[in-house]
Amino acid sequence: MTPDHVVLVGPTASGKSALAFEAACRLGDVELVSVDSMQVYCGMDIGTAKPTVDERAAVPHHLLDLADPAEDFSVARFQRAATDAIAGIESRGRRALLVGGTGLYLRAVVDRLTMPGEFPDARADLECEDDTGALHDRLVRLDPLAASRIEPANRRRIVRALEVTIGSGRPFSSYGPGLGSHPPTRFRMAGVWLPRPVVAERIAHRFHEHLDAGLVEEAKRLGEQQLSRTARQALGYKEVLAHLSGACTLEEAASVAIARTVALARRQRVWFRRDPRITWLAAADNPVALLPALLGNWCQR
Repeated sequence: MTPDHVVLVGPTASGKSALAFEAACRLGDVELVSVDSMQVYCGMDIGTAKPTVDERAAVPHHLLDLADPAEDFSVARFQRAATDAIAGIESRGRRALLVGGTGLYLRAVVDRLTMPGEFPDARADLECEDDTGALHDRLVRLDPLAASRIEPANRRRIVRALEVTIGSGRPFSSYGPGLGSHPPTRFRMAGVWLPRPVVAERIAHRFHEHLDAGLVEEAKRLGEQQLSRTARQALGYKEVLAHLSGACTLEEAASVAIARTVALARRQRVWFRRDPRITWLAAADNPVALLPALLGNWCQR
């Protein structure tokens, strides 16, 4: 099986987007496909570190600004949009470079996972339960395997697993080959690996850059809307919104947002390290220095 396309993954703020952009500029026949669960939302630009207008003009980008922040956005919807985008890229005789850090979205595309449907009545009942721990206990009883794969505090994923299990009558864990399976794929997979302290420093620096670029004003505009439960999960925005509501100072909001983002980066590392198909490209501090290694990893046609 000859890979036609490349996937570039890594923790948030690891510089993978900048590296992917440089690779696309160098190769000339590549279009970028974002694999980010928050960049799909219109108006959430600064806090999600979306590509700039100039970058989008220089290289085609896909799967940005697909939904209003008031809409919920599912893995299944992303899978359909990504499949269509890649088919369009192929029809133009070009190659796709998928870049991002949302692991489940990536697996849905790369491995063509069977995505369960949506069951709004079951979800509505589950959302009435305020105790996330009680929901996780319920999942342990109904689908122990799914419960073992989800952190007890991850309410969004717990509710989704219960929604599917209750609504479909099938355990959530029974859908698809399972995340523990890593079958052959036509995608060449690479990852950016920076030392943890470097990633943490980059996260802090980037957040303060976002503040300087107008994150507070962007969050204020979003706060005037009815945000979906998915959009409300966006790190950076919810902490700034807490500040705007008077719950904390901006400095406190920044500290919490940075800490939560560092924790997210740690979880992303753990997720991606499970996949033996990923070739890790290590740098001391500058991810763009990995460009020759990334280009060398790309299968020549």
